Amino acid sequence: MSRPVIGVTVSEIRQKEHVQSVLHGEPTQTEMTLGLSYMRAVEMAGGLPVALPPLSTENVDALLDHLSGLLLTGGPDLDPSTYGSAPHPEIGPTDPVVDAFELALCRHAYRRRIPILGICRGAQLLNVARQGTLHQHVPEFADGTIEHRQAEIGTRTSHEVRVAPDSSLAQTTGGGPVQVNSFHHQAIDRIGLHLRAVAWSQDGLVEAIEEQDGRFVLGVQWHAETLVADAEQLSLFERLVEATRHPGQAAPRERLGERARDGRSRPGRDHDEQEDFGAHAV
Repeated sequence: MSRPVIGVTVSEIRQKEHVQSVLHGEPTQTEMTLGLSYMRAVEMAGGLPVALPPLSTENVDALLDHLSGLLLTGGPDLDPSTYGSAPHPEIGPTDPVVDAFELALCRHAYRRRIPILGICRGAQLLNVARQGTLHQHVPEFADGTIEHRQAEIGTRTSHEVRVAPDSSLAQTTGGGPVQVNSFHHQAIDRIGLHLRAVAWSQDGLVEAIEEQDGRFVLGVQWHAETLVADAEQLSLFERLVEATRHPGQAAPRERLGERARDGRSRPGRDHDEQEDFGAHAV
């Protein structure tokens, strides 16, 4: 079976003055920055990843004509004007050009029923694209029991998230809580249209959202791309690839669930569905 082409967003743009000169290299210029771990995760899952630069928004549909799936990656803060808020004093650098392109890309992909997986900023962008909002500075809303910007490297986990047992996410990862890493200072606040919260950290922050109608539209707050040595993390990317072969509907789950429950991950266990901790539909 041919490998589906998965578009991978490049959210971080480094200006010329922030780019390091390399001996015998070309002159410094503005650059796109994307961790190769995203591309390798898609390849491991059976897809062909292609990087998507922030083009002008009128080219979004032509770009999507060539894609079977969309991976929204991590990156800088979203401009709060995209969800109707004033900037918090602690907000980091933003890029309105990147925001506009990626929001348009996400919305058009959603209308076309193209499968979407969002990682960290990507999950937040997915929520904003569906008219949701964000907490701009997590320390103001978390109780301090969890460090949401861990000191450990990305291949190590730092806390647990509880997953709604009736969710597509639970069926993908094999059920039960999931150990995750954490590198964010913003988080999902009000849940966007037709999305639902399906995972939460122990201090109450939303850690994952998904589409309510069963098709594959999923956003996770953690950086699963650096944890794909664990089958339950790789299964997120496998599910994205599988969903491209079943457009507009939920992808087959049996193979993914079995793989996520093998010896490399914990068996699922029953638990009560976690409440939304104040998140609500628009």
